Amino acid sequence: MMHDRFLRACRRESVDRTPVWFMRQAGRSQEEYRVLRERYTLLDIVRRPELGAEVTLRPVEELGVDAAVLFADITLPLASMGISFELADGGPRIHRPMRTAADVAAVRPFEVDELIAAVLETIRLIRTRSPVPLIGFAGGPFTMAGYLVEGGPSRDYLQTKLMMYQQPGTWESLMGALTEMTIQYLRSQVAAGVQVVQLFDSWMGALGPHDYEQYVAPYSRAIFAAMADHGIPTIHFGTGTAGLLRSMTAAGGDVIGVDWRIHLDDAWEAIGHDRGIQGNLEPAALLASPEVIRDRTVDVLRRAGGRPGHIFNLGHGVLPETPREHLREVVQIVHAFVPEAERVR
Repeated sequence: MMHDRFLRACRRESVDRTPVWFMRQAGRSQEEYRVLRERYTLLDIVRRPELGAEVTLRPVEELGVDAAVLFADITLPLASMGISFELADGGPRIHRPMRTAADVAAVRPFEVDELIAAVLETIRLIRTRSPVPLIGFAGGPFTMAGYLVEGGPSRDYLQTKLMMYQQPGTWESLMGALTEMTIQYLRSQVAAGVQVVQLFDSWMGALGPHDYEQYVAPYSRAIFAAMADHGIPTIHFGTGTAGLLRSMTAAGGDVIGVDWRIHLDDAWEAIGHDRGIQGNLEPAALLASPEVIRDRTVDVLRRAGGRPGHIFNLGHGVLPETPREHLREVVQIVHAFVPEAERVR
């Protein structure tokens, strides 16, 4: 049952224990990964399926997590659309930010190029080796558009919002192109073998409810509707979304990922118990003392109340400074936890 624990939780079915995985569980917090990066860039690793599979699977064995997440980056499919960018530790850098209708019109339709073909081969390789389900993913429409318009990460996404307000036709064209790309990219991943997909619309919390519902939700809804035909669970994730949870849930996702800025039980009430929930330990808590880590981890689990559909995760990705033994400790705490309702039986 341990091999399908994560998939069962995605479907809100009963599980023997709460499943756990960590966003960015494969990456800079691993000493082996840092050594690897001294020889290879991220793109070098992605282009080598053997290396991509190794980086993806190492945390499964090392940490005992219940799912593997594909080692890749949400920006990878942009290359096939004729968009020039580079990947830095602080996030992507778009060489020519999109600010006009002509910029958007120059974007090519997505296709499976050499880089994406390597990602798909990595998926197939992982599936032959992984003892746990494999999660594929793509960037959400607002997050991807924000990178393209701003030129990289932003605190306020001012230029992106100005395009929404002042160039609605251009915004619609950009979001339409990104939505079609995302659907095709995720379908390619599913065909290669991923068993769950997560939409990382990480920065949607920069929007208020009105702007999210008008300018973003229709495109996310189209992505989830397209994925429904594939019969695999979907996860919808963003940060800073406490005020957007109802709208985000309406846009789609079998499981809604939440960050640490809201109690998990409050978030689940807003989402509705007809959906699963993923989260939501504060990533920085993993740098604290063992007592703090245990208290915070157990608090999340108690707030879930043993209800089917909870997947334990952080509220965002693993911080590079995180000791690996702290991640292992969280996995052990989660797997050993028995809800109060079961203790009194």
